[in-house]
Amino acid sequence: MQKIEKLIPDTSILIEGLVSEKIKRKEIDIGTLLIHEAILAELEHQANLNKAVGFLGLDEMKRLQELSEGNFEIKFSGARPKPFELRDASLGEIDALIRQLAWEEDGTLITSDKVHWRVAQARKVNVLFIEPREVQRKLKLEKFFDETTMSVHLREGVSPYGKKGSPGKWDFVQLRKGELKQEEIQDISREIIEEAKLRRDAFIEIERPGSTIIQLGRFRIVITKPPFSDGWEITAVRPVKQLELKEYSMSEKLLTRIGDQAEGILVAGAPGMGKSTFAQALCNFYAQKQKIVKTVEAPRDLILPDNITQYSISHGDAQEIHDILLLTRPDYTIFDEMRNTDDFKLFADLRLAGVGMVGVVHGTNPIDAIQRFIGRVEMGVIPQIIDTVVFIKNGIIDRVLSLEMLVKVPAGMTEADLARPVVVVNDFETGKSEYEIYSYGEQTVVVPVREESSRGTHKLAEEQIKKELLKYTDTVEVKVVSNDRCTVYVNPKDIGAIIGKQGRNIEKIEQDLGVHIDVQELTTPSVSSGGKDGTPQPFEVRMKKNALLLEMDIKQQSKDVDIFIHDQLLFTAKAGKTGVIKIKKQSPYGRRLSEALSSGEDIKLYVGH
Repeated sequence: MQKIEKLIPDTSILIEGLVSEKIKRKEIDIGTLLIHEAILAELEHQANLNKAVGFLGLDEMKRLQELSEGNFEIKFSGARPKPFELRDASLGEIDALIRQLAWEEDGTLITSDKVHWRVAQARKVNVLFIEPREVQRKLKLEKFFDETTMSVHLREGVSPYGKKGSPGKWDFVQLRKGELKQEEIQDISREIIEEAKLRRDAFIEIERPGSTIIQLGRFRIVITKPPFSDGWEITAVRPVKQLELKEYSMSEKLLTRIGDQAEGILVAGAPGMGKSTFAQALCNFYAQKQKIVKTVEAPRDLILPDNITQYSISHGDAQEIHDILLLTRPDYTIFDEMRNTDDFKLFADLRLAGVGMVGVVHGTNPIDAIQRFIGRVEMGVIPQIIDTVVFIKNGIIDRVLSLEMLVKVPAGMTEADLARPVVVVNDFETGKSEYEIYSYGEQTVVVPVREESSRGTHKLAEEQIKKELLKYTDTVEVKVVSNDRCTVYVNPKDIGAIIGKQGRNIEKIEQDLGVHIDVQELTTPSVSSGGKDGTPQPFEVRMKKNALLLEMDIKQQSKDVDIFIHDQLLFTAKAGKTGVIKIKKQSPYGRRLSEALSSGEDIKLYVGH
């Protein structure tokens, strides 16, 4: 046991709680414990800010008061620090006052701060340095966890609850019948914070007046308290399972993409669906391939091997992370839990600088992850930043999307002059277009590409193209192969008329319709709709001021009707709801029908089957 006549502790040693521990273990014997008023002022200041370190130091003072009874004397000395000294405590002002007291009293300064220890040695002050020892103990929080517990939710005045199961397959269960008292939650909180200061595998990531975020081993813990929240609350999350990439059902195509090609990956999914678990698997996968892997997290909650460096953006800023990653030149960087605009801009900046990036974002469907970048970066660079989106649902890979940039007419549009740069989002496995992203006026829009709408658009396009080409031929078949391309089949003798001299006719038709037309020979003669194989339909002709009305039986309503003159198809029309076909007199078809009626030519109508 070490005999010390006058012991002067500093703030660090009180916060760590090491003086009372030394006394209890009978490692030191104290005559007088001198406490500088500056220490109490600093602890009071921290406690008033609702910072946990202030409460920890005050708790240690209470323990020392209890231990002093009949054993040693506690004296308070020195002047209360001025406001600027409290404000500049981090610059060493309070430590300087404590060193001065130790010098004047010829006492022994005790500290766990290495800088303070070295400065005291330089000033030739008697100093005892106690290095904090890492002692892992069973926490009160851990009694709420078992091997299947994913997270624990503790709130004052409510029974403790927890999520048990696996990502996407969990139950919210009551862990204890009795309600939690505020004192119990405060005790659990202080124990967590105290342990986080002692353990090497623990970090206090963020400490604010109303909230504290801690990574304690495998636990990610969020503590909130009044006035930020309406009561004390602790939420602790722990991964229940670690997976390797090969345990996910992945096609060889996707595995090749992730391993050799993809360098801008987004891992998306709803909270609790297993995004971070998949990100961990990716980290290990790249590390096993002898790649340099680093992570950017807030907080640092990924459980990774020692050869992967984990950076905390909470303890730095975007510029510092940017500089470090460009200087250390990792092959891959995993950016866990991107939330705000600065995070997305940092991801984009690093990706454009050539760093392989994997970003983890929240989203209820795959396209949500891409939409988070819209408005934060230029639309044209999105495919350069993101090339693959992996959507995780219920702990498995649910969908994979890939991105590419094309200059095309957006789906649903037909005019050629509407072509523009379009980001096409495809289903990775099938190659089928799922969404298109493009500028529309001053807005950037995300439009789903639906198969049924495409078929409807193609049908309208076929009718328009057929109507135009029937001016040059009496038989035509149209096949629309894409939104901006079609193939037409016509009689060989009419191809020259359609193409025109030096291709002028076909060029004009393409410009008018906004589609590229490939003209082919029709090898098998055919007519549209029912053709001439059926029986001609009886009809009556009625003249109006601007139209011809071909009136059939009402049973033929809404049917396609082929109109022939001298056994040659003029055009195909659709009967109205009363079985009447209305044709404008000034249209090419109207003028031809008027001529046929005037000259008594044979006109026949055939209803399609």
